[in-house]
Amino acid sequence: MTAMFNNAFDQKKVLVTGHTGFKGTWMTLWLQQMGATVVGISDKVPTEPSHFEAAGLGESMTTHWLDIRDTDAVPAAVADEKPDFVFHMAAQALVKASYDDPVGTYSVNAIGSANVMEGLRRLDNQCTAIMITSDKCYENVETYYGYREDDRLGGADPYSASKAAAELIVSSHTRSFFGGDDADRNVRIGVTRAGNVVGGGDWAADRLVPDVARAWSQGENVTIRRPQATRPWQHVLEPISGYLHLGAELAQRPELHGEAFNFGPPAEAVNPVRDVVVALKHHLPGLDLTIDESQAHFHEAGLLKLCCDKALSHLSWTPVLDFDETMQMSAEWFARYYNDGPDGIRAYTEGQLAQYTSLAAERGLVWAKN
Repeated sequence: MTAMFNNAFDQKKVLVTGHTGFKGTWMTLWLQQMGATVVGISDKVPTEPSHFEAAGLGESMTTHWLDIRDTDAVPAAVADEKPDFVFHMAAQALVKASYDDPVGTYSVNAIGSANVMEGLRRLDNQCTAIMITSDKCYENVETYYGYREDDRLGGADPYSASKAAAELIVSSHTRSFFGGDDADRNVRIGVTRAGNVVGGGDWAADRLVPDVARAWSQGENVTIRRPQATRPWQHVLEPISGYLHLGAELAQRPELHGEAFNFGPPAEAVNPVRDVVVALKHHLPGLDLTIDESQAHFHEAGLLKLCCDKALSHLSWTPVLDFDETMQMSAEWFARYYNDGPDGIRAYTEGQLAQYTSLAAERGLVWAKN
């Protein structure tokens, strides 16, 4: 793989929390391909099937099997590893699950973030940390205009509130413990918010694309709720490219310390659920769909958009894929997995990563040209 991100991660130790999950697995594979030594913190492999297990990542890295809520073990693991970079992804990431266990969601997402920040406080080496939350941290009034990084935080559902709480904790810790002159600051903090992420290897419950792929693989009908709900759909590699790019830039640019950035799709990719399932059907032949509006029994925002102007102006970051490319890559990964099984899935994933980075270079993205 060609040099990217100014070779910021080559021969560096990178700690990824939540590395066994959907985004964490893709992040880990990409970092390893760029020459990083990746260390993970996770309490378990969250799904069956699992991209982490299918890709054999457990054999190629060290994992600290810890609950992110452990206020003793998590800070100690961060401090002991002395990483060059931290990407904090560990989270309870499902809106529906947050209604089933609101307190657990608050604890994982808010206290878990505090534990990572406490670990960073103990470091005496240079470290760049990217704290990853969600677009749902914004107080969503379903405005047509995309939310900007300085808009109000909040949330009507427990998941959204937990992400807003995590943001407040990270901001407070950053200002309280990671201030001072640039020359004295050994830890730099960045915050990122991304929209709905899709792609191969996502088997979480109550998520649209994996639900569709599972049903298709078994020849079953799939029922779609709230077909007009609009989301900023993006392939999993899009926000990860933003996280990596911000990490590489923040390591060299102290003025970015403490800043938050949205990483979302182009405006034309903010599509309703109906468009998603229609696009998937093109690549999953025989897909049987039913649309049922009556299942929307808990609050979940109908319209949610991000403004990514700050990422463009400060980082020269833009997404690579359009909506159709995003859905094609996602559907084809699942079709490959369900048709041929897990053997060779790591090579297939790496092939999609190479395809993505090649398109990024062709389309002139700054991080892909280094």
